[in-house]
Amino acid sequence: MRIWINGTFEQAESATITPFDAGFQHGVGLFETMLARGGSVFRMMDHLERLRESARELGLSERLRIDPLAEAIESTLLENDLSDARIRLTISGGNLNMLQSPGQKAVDPTIVIAVQPPTRYPDEMFTDGVTVLVAEGRLNPLDRFSGHKTLNYWFRLSELNRAAAAGAGESIFCSVSNHLAGGCVSNIFLVKGDTLQTPIARGEEPPGALQSPVLPGVTRKFILQAVQAMGMTSEVRMLDVSDLMSADEIFLVNSSWGVLPVCNVEAHVVGDGQVGHRTGEFRKSWLEAVAAGDE
Repeated sequence: MRIWINGTFEQAESATITPFDAGFQHGVGLFETMLARGGSVFRMMDHLERLRESARELGLSERLRIDPLAEAIESTLLENDLSDARIRLTISGGNLNMLQSPGQKAVDPTIVIAVQPPTRYPDEMFTDGVTVLVAEGRLNPLDRFSGHKTLNYWFRLSELNRAAAAGAGESIFCSVSNHLAGGCVSNIFLVKGDTLQTPIARGEEPPGALQSPVLPGVTRKFILQAVQAMGMTSEVRMLDVSDLMSADEIFLVNSSWGVLPVCNVEAHVVGDGQVGHRTGEFRKSWLEAVAAGDE
């Protein structure tokens, strides 16, 4: 596998970055995970625009240009002769002294693009649904880095490992105020009758409210755009555990697995314990959009 690092291709096994990189030393950086099918990257510009927004808001870079990044992603797919792929784009703080003086020349970030064959999930995850746990940790709306896809993922992976050890597919976070947030690596949706519900994400807050710790997911955006075609209405609002437990259907979304049905929340059975009709419709819509090369 050949990976793209700061404008050049290197063999993965011999590729290097400086040990003083701020991403390695301090977790300073952002990333995006994308899906390619038939040579087309699903909603690539949505991913890159979110990345640019986060880079500016968090002070990582004011100069991130997404059109050259899009070209680099496409070149990396071609370099590796992959038309179906999982794409990981990482932008770190580079060789950066975090205590540098105000006015000192900005350091260019380190940019890495790696592509691999797409993750293959067992069919049973989608035909039978998965069990989820309620995470032990909580997300904090006072943390300005929450709601961004930063390199600080240890606490999320720890909860995900706990879920896997229990035979579950995900863990669901609440905020410190006990409002529903989402999965370790996914956004969450609840179906109640003909209404689709999801927590407020960063950028959707009402005036004067705290920043939401929920990532504005790219697949989440697709689902919210698909609601009307399903003959449903949508609600983006504060939700809690009682909403979770009273849902007719629950599903999780991300750019890797698309739409994942949830049939159990720990010991609680969701609906009739089967993959819901609405969930199946949304998964079918997502699969068709991916196959059609929706960019």
